Amino acid sequence: MIELPECYVISNQMKEILPGKTVSLIVAGKSPHKFAFFYGDPQNYPSLLNGKTITEINPIAGYIEISLENEILLLGEGVNIRYLKKEEKRPEKHQLLVEFEDKTALVCSIQMYGGMWAYPKGENDNPYYTIAVEKPSPLSNEFDETYFNQLIIDSKPTLNLKSFLATEQRIPGLGNGVLQDILYNSKLHPKRKLNSLSNEEKKVLFKSIKETLQKMADDGGRDVEKDIYGNFGGYKTLLSNKTVGTPCKICGAEIQKETMMGGTVYICPGCQKL
Repeated sequence: MIELPECYVISNQMKEILPGKTVSLIVAGKSPHKFAFFYGDPQNYPSLLNGKTITEINPIAGYIEISLENEILLLGEGVNIRYLKKEEKRPEKHQLLVEFEDKTALVCSIQMYGGMWAYPKGENDNPYYTIAVEKPSPLSNEFDETYFNQLIIDSKPTLNLKSFLATEQRIPGLGNGVLQDILYNSKLHPKRKLNSLSNEEKKVLFKSIKETLQKMADDGGRDVEKDIYGNFGGYKTLLSNKTVGTPCKICGAEIQKETMMGGTVYICPGCQKL
């Protein structure tokens, strides 16, 4: 799933190769998927985007916003995005194909869920997107300790840390994937309550959010996610499906996998005591 670090990595890759390319073909909704979300009728995408030239690409939390003159193509967190060269074969199954005049292409597919929204600039009033645009990124200077502490003050004190960090769009782009290493680096258990944190633990958590996400972005994304060329990121996840059952590099305890709030969390029982 694209989360904030991958969003930045993929956006930067796109910025190197896509500006100036003109769309020559759009195929939307070819392979039906129950959880592939479009803006309006995907059959209208060709009339909206054909002949339009890419002018700008921006990462917005867990979204990648591609500007095509006066239109927007917005790709959400569950979309697998691949860039294909002229000679590369197009896959048979996909949810969105964007081909350019030079015969290169972007292919988007959905495994679990994801959004591929095309619309005129200014028309998307989706509240999740609106909040992502309005709130500062943890990778920005605006996301400082004062801002973070206010997020805590504005939240229910009995919230657990997973809920606080990865739900309700408190920190757009920070999801269950990146959550694992943030809490591991903080030595905090995902079930800890906000009102159980000391002032020092809040400082440590803030620092871990900033530093962990920055390192993930700097290293090309996580090693459990792929970029637009199909390559895994260079950041070695500390807690993920790749490390479950292995010994913690700090204390030697075995990394465990648990179910929490309908999802999965990975925990070091030695370092992250509840």
